[in-house]
Amino acid sequence: MKPFQPDLVFFEPGALDYPLGKELYDRFSQTDIPVRMTTSHNRVTGIPGDTDLEKYRMAKRTLVVGVRKTLKFDTSKPSAEYALPLATGCAGHCHYCYLQTTLGKRPYVRVYVNVDEILEAAENYIKEREPEITRFEAACTSDPVSIEHLTGSLKRTIEFMGEQPYGRLRFVTKFDTVESLLDARHNGHTRFRFSINADYVIRHFEPATAPFLDRIEAAGKVGHAGYPLGFIIAPLMVFDGWEAEYEDLLKRLQQTLPDDIEDITFELITHRFTKTAKRVILERYPKTKLEMNEAERKYKWGKYGRGKYVYPDDKASMLREHLEQMIGHYFPASRIEYFT
Repeated sequence: MKPFQPDLVFFEPGALDYPLGKELYDRFSQTDIPVRMTTSHNRVTGIPGDTDLEKYRMAKRTLVVGVRKTLKFDTSKPSAEYALPLATGCAGHCHYCYLQTTLGKRPYVRVYVNVDEILEAAENYIKEREPEITRFEAACTSDPVSIEHLTGSLKRTIEFMGEQPYGRLRFVTKFDTVESLLDARHNGHTRFRFSINADYVIRHFEPATAPFLDRIEAAGKVGHAGYPLGFIIAPLMVFDGWEAEYEDLLKRLQQTLPDDIEDITFELITHRFTKTAKRVILERYPKTKLEMNEAERKYKWGKYGRGKYVYPDDKASMLREHLEQMIGHYFPASRIEYFT
C-alpha cells in the first residue's frame, strides 16, 4: 500500500517556529494539497463534509501539525512507565479500534513538531528514576510508523533512546513502511512490535493498513535489523476456520524471521466492545461484519462502573489454548506477556 498522504493539512501558527513545522509547511505548500491555519490542534474546524460520516472520513485524511504544549506524560502501565507523545490519531480504519471512542470528534492525525522538547522531557523522567529502567510507549494514541515518512520523528526517538543507559522505547504498528528505521542506531533499546492477525481479520476489519503478507515481510526486515521484536495478536476472534488461520499466521511469521532470533514477545488480546463503541462503529462502518451480539458475550465490569462485552469463558479458553500451543510450537524461545 502507498504511504499515507493527507487530503487536507492544518498548521498551528506556533508550529512554524520549529524546523520540522517549517519543513512540513514548505513541503505541503508546494503540492496541490490544501493548506490551512488553525488556532489549536485540539480544536480544528472547517473539515468539509455534508454529514457526520463524510466529515469523519475526511478527518481521517486530514493532517494537523501542532506543538505539544503539555509535556507531562501520561502513565502507560503495565507495559511502560510513560506514554511518549509524538502524534495522536491514525489514518487506519480498524473497525474495532478504541480510538473510535477515545478521540471522539477529533479523529484527524496530529503530529507534534517540538520533538526536542518532548525528548528532553523524556530524559528528565529517565533521570528521576535512575538507576531503574524507564520504559516509554510511543503508540498509545497513534501509529507512529504510519507517519514516519512525513516527520522522521520516530527514528530520532529510537536513536535518542539508544543513547540512554536507563531508557527504553516500545511501539506497535500495523504498517509496513519500515525501511527508514532499519539502519537506526537502536542499540537494542527499542522493542519494535507489530500488530498482526489472521488474514480474515485484517481483510474485513483493518482497512487502510498494511495487508497480511506485507506486514509479515516488514517484521522480517525489522528482525534482520536486530531490533528486539514483539507481536500483538489482537483482537483475537472466533470465526469459521480461525484455528487454521492463526496457525498459518504463526507459521508464515516463523518462516520469515531470522533463524537465530530469540528476543520475541507476544501479547494476546481477545475482541471486546462497549455499548458506546458499538454505536459509534455502526455509525461509521454501517456494513461492518464485526460480531457484536451482546447475547453471545459475557459482560465484564471495568473501572468506574463501566464494563465491556467479552467472549464467554469457553471461547476465550479455546483461543488461549490454541494460540499458546501454536506460539510454543513455532517460537519456543519467545515469551507470552499476557492474555486478556
